[in-house]
Amino acid sequence: MRELIVFSGDKMDKKTVVVALGGNAITREYEEGNITQQFQNTRQSLRSVIELIQRGNRVVITHGNGPQIGNALIRVEETRHMVPALPLGVIVADLEGGMGYMIEQCLQNKLNERNMHLPVITVLTQVLVDQNDPSIHNPSKFVGPFYKKEQVEDLQKERGWIIKEDPGRGYRRVVPSPLPQEIVEKEIIKLLVANEVIVVAAGGGGIPVYKKDSGWLEGVNGVIDKDLASAVLARDIAAEELLILTGVDKVAINYNKPDQKDLDTLDVSEAQNFLDEGQFPKGSMGPKIQAAINFLKQGGKKVIITSIDKAIDALEGKNGTVVSFSNAGEN
Repeated sequence: MRELIVFSGDKMDKKTVVVALGGNAITREYEEGNITQQFQNTRQSLRSVIELIQRGNRVVITHGNGPQIGNALIRVEETRHMVPALPLGVIVADLEGGMGYMIEQCLQNKLNERNMHLPVITVLTQVLVDQNDPSIHNPSKFVGPFYKKEQVEDLQKERGWIIKEDPGRGYRRVVPSPLPQEIVEKEIIKLLVANEVIVVAAGGGGIPVYKKDSGWLEGVNGVIDKDLASAVLARDIAAEELLILTGVDKVAINYNKPDQKDLDTLDVSEAQNFLDEGQFPKGSMGPKIQAAINFLKQGGKKVIITSIDKAIDALEGKNGTVVSFSNAGEN
């Protein structure tokens, strides 16, 4: 087994980049989402990760799990008469392991093709949240399958769920989505990264937990936003850059309107102003912009937001949106 030794010298000068793979990295829109498709998509989505590694960067990978969470909850509902139902936090942990395995294997195979024999590991990641977070008392994150209006009352009585209308789509369960505060496993992740290990962590935003007065950790039946968790992870391991891969090539204001404007660069103060104006919706670009702002204000150097397909171009400055403290007036 490879011995862990904290490196010094030029190895410590390497840049650490956190790559946040969006939901479409593994399950694409309009696909069935079977496991063969998920492996194919994962292999394609790792091209930018390979590029970063080849350029001499240390890399930590995070990923979304929205479609997979939905499927898992359907399985729970369809089998609850046969086996005990699983709480949401445990489902997140299960998916961290299963999806981490998929990313690990695909990345190991891609690295071996290039004769780059670097270790890859998945770390099941607990993320500290405030047990009094407002979202715990007023949940709003939609998860799982859709239900008809006439089913809602019985489901709320039988299972204690909170169900709200997902406008134009139907009725769905809502769960807490508390703000991430700290990565529980941050020290071991830092040690692995310092030893040239590629780490997959905070999958699906990580497993939400809170700390009791006794110091014991307790799970929260909710989910954490993947991008916000990625920013906290990047901060906690002192990463220099955060690469957020999503479904669009660039951040835009007036999105999908005749006067849409794509942004090559975005200063932190501009990003905050646009966010406050409602330019970036909560269900799509909003959390990514907030994650970028949080990371940069807490010591990060640069954030790039782009699509998976344009990620390599973005690394070369040919696409994507760069968010930093130094871009004021450049758009």
